[in-house]
Amino acid sequence: MRRPYRSTNCVTVFIVSVCAFGDAQADVRPVVEVEEVVTSYAPANNGAGPMWCYGSTCITRQGEDVYVSTIETGEGVPRLCNTRWQLWHRGEKGWRLAQHEANYRQREPCPIASFGDGSIFLSVNPSTRPPGVEYGPCKPMVLGFDPSNPAETPSRNEPAWADGTSFTDHSYRGFAADGAAGELLLLNINNKTSAQFVSFRDANGRWHAKGTIEFPIRACYPQAALRDHAAHVMAIGDIVEPVDAWRKLKFEKLHRKWDYVFRQLFYSHSPDITKTVFTEPIEIDTVEKTGGSIRNLDLYVDASGAAHLLYLKRPHQYAFLRDKYFAGQPMTAHLEYVVIEAGKVQSRRTLAETPSDGVGLTPSNGRFHVAPGGKLYVVAVGSHRDEAGNLASGNWLGKMDRRGGRPVFTHIKLEHPFGSFYTTTPRGGSKPSDFIELFGIADDNPNLRYARIRLAGS
Repeated sequence: MRRPYRSTNCVTVFIVSVCAFGDAQADVRPVVEVEEVVTSYAPANNGAGPMWCYGSTCITRQGEDVYVSTIETGEGVPRLCNTRWQLWHRGEKGWRLAQHEANYRQREPCPIASFGDGSIFLSVNPSTRPPGVEYGPCKPMVLGFDPSNPAETPSRNEPAWADGTSFTDHSYRGFAADGAAGELLLLNINNKTSAQFVSFRDANGRWHAKGTIEFPIRACYPQAALRDHAAHVMAIGDIVEPVDAWRKLKFEKLHRKWDYVFRQLFYSHSPDITKTVFTEPIEIDTVEKTGGSIRNLDLYVDASGAAHLLYLKRPHQYAFLRDKYFAGQPMTAHLEYVVIEAGKVQSRRTLAETPSDGVGLTPSNGRFHVAPGGKLYVVAVGSHRDEAGNLASGNWLGKMDRRGGRPVFTHIKLEHPFGSFYTTTPRGGSKPSDFIELFGIADDNPNLRYARIRLAGS
């Protein structure tokens, strides 16, 4: 039986009315039970904030315990590696800082994962050079924490890699767990070749080098998933603007030298990571020809082995570029859903898109939530206008319709809605649950918040 939660800093909201739209049945009500500030952060100004590793997760649950990983910026420590990890634990007495790294040696936040026995793991990437060295070598490791005493010094796990690694403070890594099997998957990019190197930890704690994933272009921020030895990866192309005329126009308008674009979405898998390396990646979608952008959001692998992909697509990223080269085309955002079986796309569906008549949901972010029995939901960020013209922004819950229709989206009435967030996902080792748990940045940045939402009527 679930023990009652205790907190001195929570907001309880019982939703009486439901704001919904779509063509699927609205049979679940999201009931906000907890909203809390875990901690806050100071910008490190090194190009990587607390949500930088969005392809992985920084929150996990095992039993009654919740853990989050976040960054702490070192005052006066020169960049790029000027942060250290913090491990926070939520137990019966609320949130407590379990421990933190001794020195400020990280550039990026450190993804978290867990096993069914309660074991907690952090993927870390400490610099091996003195503070102030930029784009210098780093040594990726996995730290293991004892759930009975998370403040105890963690064990150090050194992954095995294929020959030819070149790892730096820009790791673009992915981290995943099969919580039931007690296995881990870790990816880290080669800064010279852009290949994603793969390492696998089996149930006996042994690490195995599993080659590389060679994407057609540099691909980053990977979502990784591991289930029953099958491994899956989704990643977004991340390259400098390839069209000279567009690059010049953007600099003229934005006065910004940084100009990386995210327009091609890729997927790769291994049917059995213990026996085979990853397949040649396939392109899932592209907005390359229209100057758009794609953001890879989430990945879920169901009991049959099918991979469910979630991403946000904008055919045009900038209105000024659209106006000059694609006049008359609308500026829209589309929440897209793709199912892949045995490495091949089986179905595609748009879950929400900027409405042409102004009525409906305009999405801007989202993640899956998996409930017991494999029930799949989408937690979205966006704004919705109803037929009366009322506009509501924030977070929305949609239950996936197995018949193929669009989900009904219900407003999650958080006092502090999230703009970006991590979830307690099976990819991070958490079990499916009737409680949605979010950790991330809401409307009171720089606070880092936690929320728990019960699925009533599920």
